[in-house]
Amino acid sequence: MSPITMSLFHISLGLGTMMTFASNHWFLAWMGIEINTLALIPLMVQNPHPRAVEASTKYFFAQATASAMLLFATLLNSILTGEWNIPLISHPTPSALCILALAMKIGLAPLHTWLPEVIQALDLRTSLILSTWQKLGPLYLMYQIPSVNPNLFLLLGLLSIIVGGLGGFNQVQLRKIVAYSSIAHLGWIAMALAIMPPLALLALYVYLLSSTTLFISLMALRAKHISTLAISWAKAPTFTATFPFILLSLGGLPPLTGFMPKWLILSALVKEPLTLVAVLAALSSLLSLYYYLRLFYASTLTMPPNNPPGTLPWRLKPRRNTLFLALTITATAALLPLTPAILTYLTW
Repeated sequence: MSPITMSLFHISLGLGTMMTFASNHWFLAWMGIEINTLALIPLMVQNPHPRAVEASTKYFFAQATASAMLLFATLLNSILTGEWNIPLISHPTPSALCILALAMKIGLAPLHTWLPEVIQALDLRTSLILSTWQKLGPLYLMYQIPSVNPNLFLLLGLLSIIVGGLGGFNQVQLRKIVAYSSIAHLGWIAMALAIMPPLALLALYVYLLSSTTLFISLMALRAKHISTLAISWAKAPTFTATFPFILLSLGGLPPLTGFMPKWLILSALVKEPLTLVAVLAALSSLLSLYYYLRLFYASTLTMPPNNPPGTLPWRLKPRRNTLFLALTITATAALLPLTPAILTYLTW
């Protein structure tokens, strides 16, 4: 694919998302999401591999189904209430259909089955776009929908945390592990949307930061399988030293940044009071922590039985800019002390 064509599709991704952000009308927001979806499919098949073609087909059918459901729900809302404005969707049935359609677009459980298979078949750069940028438009619309069905958000969120934890247990492909991690983090965001939307924004910011850092680290290590992490010390020793901080932050352990949204969401659930939901969410997050610790173990505490050929790249100076990765790793690990200031800014 030529650089001009590639730039055109990346610009279309940005314009589609910005169109969704700027829209107050359901039809215009739907158009923005569709532009975003159609711009990503050529990026998926830029390497003409059968698995990439299969992934793009699965992605197209899943997104087309969700788009049809979303358009039907907004049309039904206009018939029942006479309104096309996003914040004025007040009827329970169209509201629930819109939430389910948007949940399918971002991959919330139980509408998540397409996401791990699609991410597994893509390269890490396209998987990063699918895991981060493509979530912004649907999550913005879910944020704008009035909380007519808070229990639906709680159910989707709790199911996503459980499925995201169980799904990554026996996985050895790093992209599938990241996909199930994404499902679990989106579950926390969905639960926050039900009780306190500003906390959902905070959880989204931390998720985008942590996922971007993880993907860039995997691209720097050229790692796609859990076994390749055993020779990461030879390829990039500095990245290997900081990689555990990213994993533990994704797992939500203090004193790292990933602990911030989970701590605040659990506190808000207990105050509602939704203590049982908070306990189930906290226990289910331990499932995700298990496979983060597997990656921790594979990258730091295991070594191959012989001298790997990956020692040569360590002796050569890498020709890549590591400033952005250094900044994101620092932010992923060290923003927890700024929690009061960040929360004040979001709730102001």
